[in-house]
Amino acid sequence: MRTSTALQYLYLQKPISSVILICLIAVLPWIALGDFATKGEPREAAVAVSMLESGNWILPKVYANEFAYKPPMMHWLITVFSLPEGKVTEFTSRLPSALAYTFIMIFVLILFGRKTRFQEAFIATLLLITCFEIHRAGMTSRVDMLLTAFIVIGLIRLFRWEDKMELKGLPVVIPLILSGAVLTKGPVGIVLPLFVFSVYLLMLRKYSLLKISKSIVYIGVASCFIPLLWYIEAWRQGGNEFLNVILAENFGRFLHLGEVNIPYDLGHENGAWYNLVTLVAGFLPWTLLLLFSLFGLKCSKLKTTFKQWVKTVWSKVLSMEKIKLFSLVASVCIVFFYSIPGSKRSVYLMPAYPFIALFIAQYFIYVVEYHARILRLFAYVLLSIVSIVFIIILFHLTGTVDYYHWIAGFISKQSFLDQAHAIIKSLSPGIIQVMIYLFFLFSAGVLIYQLKKKINIKILYASFLLVYCMNLFIDGVAMRSIRNEGSARSFAKEIQQDYQLNKTNVYVMNDLRNYANLYGLNFYMGNRFRNFETEQPNNGFFLSTEKDYPKIQQQFKGKYTFVTLRTSTKIISDIRSKAVLSRFTKAN
Repeated sequence: MRTSTALQYLYLQKPISSVILICLIAVLPWIALGDFATKGEPREAAVAVSMLESGNWILPKVYANEFAYKPPMMHWLITVFSLPEGKVTEFTSRLPSALAYTFIMIFVLILFGRKTRFQEAFIATLLLITCFEIHRAGMTSRVDMLLTAFIVIGLIRLFRWEDKMELKGLPVVIPLILSGAVLTKGPVGIVLPLFVFSVYLLMLRKYSLLKISKSIVYIGVASCFIPLLWYIEAWRQGGNEFLNVILAENFGRFLHLGEVNIPYDLGHENGAWYNLVTLVAGFLPWTLLLLFSLFGLKCSKLKTTFKQWVKTVWSKVLSMEKIKLFSLVASVCIVFFYSIPGSKRSVYLMPAYPFIALFIAQYFIYVVEYHARILRLFAYVLLSIVSIVFIIILFHLTGTVDYYHWIAGFISKQSFLDQAHAIIKSLSPGIIQVMIYLFFLFSAGVLIYQLKKKINIKILYASFLLVYCMNLFIDGVAMRSIRNEGSARSFAKEIQQDYQLNKTNVYVMNDLRNYANLYGLNFYMGNRFRNFETEQPNNGFFLSTEKDYPKIQQQFKGKYTFVTLRTSTKIISDIRSKAVLSRFTKAN
């Protein structure tokens, strides 16, 4: 397979610099362009707000005297990034995830680049940069991307410890990395990497059980020391309430405990099949190429017994190159590990993505060499999608089609119509839109040109470029508008201007088993909410969702009188309802 001089320079002469630039362009310009519109992002950001204002970096109080469910590494980073400006913003809140996303790509490229054909490593890295799950997490103020970075980099360092030093010496960097993982999301930051590494060492059949045990115990104990300091101090501040949350989050989820001593449901209950479905969705759009390629494969009859076939496969697995064996073990062990808990989310599997990507990259090179028609079919599908998008944009700009009224003829759900209206408005040309449209057109032109030239590897790289630009369009145009449309910012600004709200007179319910928490409003109002149920104040202002408001009035009937002051004009995304501000007075 021949590649152009430009591509050779890109991935042979300056690969790390190129990947850093690609990653930063993919996420950095866009993380500041959309408000918080999910409950997770403002919940994490509010912890940093509290750290910045209170000076408590161990266990700060947030939403109505609630403390964070997760350890503080993410919040520490957000707070540090927010210090220069003196306030927490969407940009500083999402910056840790964006940087973690970039560091993952650098370490993966270096590891695979040294141990495999560099083209495989480069394609695997491009897969990670452009696939749906990893890209989305790199744009989000959640702990999952940071945890993934610590686990993946920790696994890479563990692999190199065995590969270069054969478990000799006392590595210091590995425990520090795994300590970071624990301080991001708890003991899973140690348990998962050491589980993967233990299985890998056993499959190498090179070390005694005693040697493996000593190595694992050393890394495990050394990795616990720094996090233990935080846990002890947090327990001193939070007492049994903190301990209950820690036990529930780290053991209740894993052991399928439905009833635990915490004021909220653990949630995310799914079957084992869920992990496979989310892996398929997470690698989009590249799973489409995998799916197309299946139709080009020829099935041969099994000429041996199943038992003999299993022995043959096992023998091939054990004889794999070390990096491939390690990647296989990591992929299988991580997916298996997260199949055990009752609680499952797609982001839990992200540490497996780099290792799965290596095998997908190798398979793509095989498709390029032997099933090029499949690759070209996939490229034409991408071009068809892009063509449809540009036709929609063209019809909107020329006024040929009124998309909002057309959509309203089929769908009546207001929240969906609001989002559709936001996307339609975002298509109108501005500086950002025009730049993205030009990139989009350029990438489509490159792919069309390469399809005409029929150099298959260039078609694959051009497809990566087009998908990359599709992500830019989604982040810079569509998602920004969707987030802003469903944000709580406008309602927060409106009621703060019209009513005398402060940190002593704004109350909410904090009972997640029965009512929704207004995390978006809490962040955009400066983390000022107080707990109505526990404080039972004489008077003040009360905020709730439109859905919960009648239930709250009924619950406190005879004890409090509520007078509705303002209802948000639009549905707020993180609560999936309109918000209601009322004034309450305690009955005599």
